[in-house]
Amino acid sequence: MLLDTVEVVLVRTRFPENIGMAARACANMGCPCLCLVAPERWDIAKARPLATPKGLPVLEHIRVVPSLAEAVAKSRLVLGTTARLGGWRKSVLTADQAGTVAADAVRAGERVSLVFGSEDRGLSNEESLLCQRLVTIPTSGEASSLNLAQAVLIVLYECARVLRGAPDTMEEAPAGEDRPRSGARGITAAEQERLMAHFKAMLLALDVLHGDNPEYFLLPWRRLFGRAQLRRHEYDALMGLCRQVRNKLGPKEAGE
Repeated sequence: MLLDTVEVVLVRTRFPENIGMAARACANMGCPCLCLVAPERWDIAKARPLATPKGLPVLEHIRVVPSLAEAVAKSRLVLGTTARLGGWRKSVLTADQAGTVAADAVRAGERVSLVFGSEDRGLSNEESLLCQRLVTIPTSGEASSLNLAQAVLIVLYECARVLRGAPDTMEEAPAGEDRPRSGARGITAAEQERLMAHFKAMLLALDVLHGDNPEYFLLPWRRLFGRAQLRRHEYDALMGLCRQVRNKLGPKEAGE
């Protein structure tokens, strides 16, 4: 299928009917993989009629996991959707920009997770932190809320559009964006979280992070590493730097 390495991840869905419609959207756009994270209620019998016969293969191979961290652990690009903007949600991609970024990763054979929050609350702040980039779909201010399956269809369409329209060339990247690099493999989401944990420990040891909410002050670093799409050798170098700094500070100062 066109989007073989893409997985749609639905977080804390409330209604199995929406899951069925999302499965149909996946089938429409050539995406075979659908994952549910801690669904409030999961009833495949209620989802089947909305999936239609074309969406049944997606529905019947659905993956159900307890946490978003587990769902995206093996992915090298994690894009999360949000309707809320401002505050710490900066450098948010539009759906067409996200489609270009995701399509580039698909061309490179990398696994991509497209993450959608629950119908009523979207993604929590903690869940958004697990996404390397955030994506928004601009809508009318009078009716800003999209049906879950509609959002899935729009983002998948943008990714498929790029892949279908330019199979041998790359579209212009969003302003200020770099292209994924060939060669050494990119790091997975689980590896990025491991790097962030070590980086946070190093910054705390250096007294660079202040206040009662170090995660907030770590956000610029998260955004930087997310945009950089680090390769494995760069990850190894940064992990080595964190270890060396903490070793120089000593176990007491480094919080060992």
